[in-house]
Amino acid sequence: MTQRPSRLLLTIAAALTLAACGQRGSAPTKDDMSLGDPAAKVQVTEYASPTCPHCARFNRDVFPAFKAKYIDTGKVHYTMKEFLTPPNEVAAASWLVARCAGKDKYFTVLDAIFRSQEQMFSGGSPRAVLLQIAQSAGMTEKQFDACVSDEKALKAQDARITASMKGEAIAGTPTFIVNGKNVASGEIPLSTLDAAIAAASK
Repeated sequence: MTQRPSRLLLTIAAALTLAACGQRGSAPTKDDMSLGDPAAKVQVTEYASPTCPHCARFNRDVFPAFKAKYIDTGKVHYTMKEFLTPPNEVAAASWLVARCAGKDKYFTVLDAIFRSQEQMFSGGSPRAVLLQIAQSAGMTEKQFDACVSDEKALKAQDARITASMKGEAIAGTPTFIVNGKNVASGEIPLSTLDAAIAAASK
């Protein structure tokens, strides 16, 4: 992310704010990032944003136990769907950094971004924080700058987010879809997902 976001990035960001109530979400696609066994009976999709504090808390407080209980045991195939929340340009750049790190590092980098969210917005520089995370994943500053200013990648991100707004209504983040059913949004405990996964497993 450069100090001055590109016109394209600002256009995308303005079009994809969280106030997209009534938009609808879609099933996982080959372009989405996922974890677990694709053949699992239960498919869980999370719509999240790197700048959403509720998403960061879910990532910190709930996701580790969810992953151990369901993803690592092969019971659930989990897919992350990209979404943008303000400041949208930071969210968009964060998604780009996670993808540029590569599929094998994607979720590790995303976890680092979520865990650095407070630092990013409590007087720190979002660019500096993202650069540090990118460097910890093996990227140089030159590679980082190229990553977050890649207009082709930004257009692809725009296309993914636009396409994902078809299906279940997404009114906020995080939102969880279990086997095609919108089951929860916002601050949720693991027990909420437990119940939805148990019902979907029958």
